[in-house]
Amino acid sequence: MKEIRIHARAGQGAITTAALLGYTYFLKGMFAFAFPHFGAARMGAPMNAFVRVDSKPVRLRSQIYEPDYVIIVDATLLRGFNCFLGLKEKGIVIINKREGIQIPKVKPTQKVFLVPANEIALKTIGRPLGNTALLGAYAAATQEFGLEDLVEAIKKRFLGKMQEANINAVKEGFAYVRTTYF
Repeated sequence: MKEIRIHARAGQGAITTAALLGYTYFLKGMFAFAFPHFGAARMGAPMNAFVRVDSKPVRLRSQIYEPDYVIIVDATLLRGFNCFLGLKEKGIVIINKREGIQIPKVKPTQKVFLVPANEIALKTIGRPLGNTALLGAYAAATQEFGLEDLVEAIKKRFLGKMQEANINAVKEGFAYVRTTYF
């Protein structure tokens, strides 16, 4: 079973990110379970979303404490939370790059990818919501599925101009990781 934990603030698209991620795995023939966790439901409050993926039905319904992968939509959360807590030995972290944020040290077997997702989103979508750019980066960094699979999931979720804009954001996030880190 693969487990993904998403750190964000309410209103930054973490639930959409988890749903798209789960649906992408589903399109690949996997079983996925995506769900949010948040306290007071107010815009800007720290929250998490989780995705579990397996080749058989996912029955476990608890939070994820030892993720294979972590996506950090808002890097300011690194100031007050240990977003790397429980990261597996060969874990991968994708962070929405932000100036002035200290990235914790990781084990040599773990990888951290910094992606200017909000900048990509501003250019492609017109708003600083970098979640789909981070999903493109996730696809490139983890190689769990191809770019085409993610684009197919985006096509099912968005329509018209938003579909095209989000597909462009996914492609740019993917290309950024490929050209910068590989």
